[in-house]
Amino acid sequence: MEELEAAIADLQQQVKEAKAAAAAAQAAAANAGGGDLDLKVKWKGAPELSSSDGKFSFKVRGRLQTDYNGIDQDFDVTGRPDVSAFELRRARLGVEGVVFYNVAYKFEVDFANDVTAIKDAYVEYNGLADGLSLRAGNFKTPNSLDEMTSSRFLTFLERAAFVEAWGLDRQIGGGVIYAKDHFTLSAGIFGPEPFEDELFLDDVKTGAARLTVAPINREVNGVHQVLHLGASWRLRENAEDRRSPSSGSTVNPFNDEFFRYRARGADLHLADRFVSTPQIFDEDTFWGLEGAAIWGPVHVAGEYTQLEAKVAKARFPGAIPLICCNGSDPTYDGWYLEAGWFLTGETRSYKEGEFGRIKVKNPVLGGGKGGGWGAWQIAGRYDVIDLTDKAQTIQGNPISGSFPSSLSAN
Repeated sequence: MEELEAAIADLQQQVKEAKAAAAAAQAAAANAGGGDLDLKVKWKGAPELSSSDGKFSFKVRGRLQTDYNGIDQDFDVTGRPDVSAFELRRARLGVEGVVFYNVAYKFEVDFANDVTAIKDAYVEYNGLADGLSLRAGNFKTPNSLDEMTSSRFLTFLERAAFVEAWGLDRQIGGGVIYAKDHFTLSAGIFGPEPFEDELFLDDVKTGAARLTVAPINREVNGVHQVLHLGASWRLRENAEDRRSPSSGSTVNPFNDEFFRYRARGADLHLADRFVSTPQIFDEDTFWGLEGAAIWGPVHVAGEYTQLEAKVAKARFPGAIPLICCNGSDPTYDGWYLEAGWFLTGETRSYKEGEFGRIKVKNPVLGGGKGGGWGAWQIAGRYDVIDLTDKAQTIQGNPISGSFPSSLSAN
């Protein structure tokens, strides 16, 4: 009996010693803060490295989009021949991640068509409050649902005509973003695009803001339901050389960068620009209204935009005004309406004022669940831009129409 009690006591002592050793090892690991090899490696569409404590992360990102354009003109309205060609529409490679928990970064370059162009290149601080971010670098001005939605998640390969015409794009600047499931508010002050930063002594100046609300953003009995409403604004002034002319000389318009407004035909990136104005504007104001709804596999979306443009005038005392449009400042507009239906039952995702990634139910490839049909969608869009106004010498013609279907394989 005594031997049994001694054996039990010995086992209890060994258990205590083992627990103490485990606790010491755990404390030592915590105090070490992770070693050089304290990394997590995972693959979710792309390789991603992260520290075990979430302090740092690094992920490779990219996209490859190809396009075929078949253009047969009954009348030679553009001055270019008919087109039957493929193109590499987007070929992007970049990285994104987190530094010190609250600082996010993103850098992406597009190599399509033998041209290197910097796209997103910014840092973002997220440590102030839930949903609040401060961003600096090269990123999109906060305007338009179609523009803010990533090209990976658009219904069509091209955006609405007004996005190109009004020059909605990325610019270098800083902004504040507050984003929640049912409400977003963003604003920023911007300068030029990256390739313009050494061309002018007084560069492009832009202010922009966007507000969205989603009074309905829920899932009911497995059906995704969204109602999105929004508005955005942008004020833009042109870049100026600011070399003062000699007394009595005229303002040389080639010393400044003036704006022009032009667009291609519907979803035809290889087409010539069917409508265009002269490059004679030194300031413009953009206004936009947007709305969208999702109900399971069906979605509708539309936007109406207006652009108030100011014709360039003389800037220096005694200078002769630019004679081009009798001083008329035109107002142009553009709008679209689109609808789509997933035949295979998917739904468009929506997050913080933008459309997001579609989750394919039966992917063709990937994840060990291959062999499916992918996601099939029927979609149509009616797209209009009108460059006609009272200034006769800068008239354009309205264009409209877009009704392709789309296929998402994965």
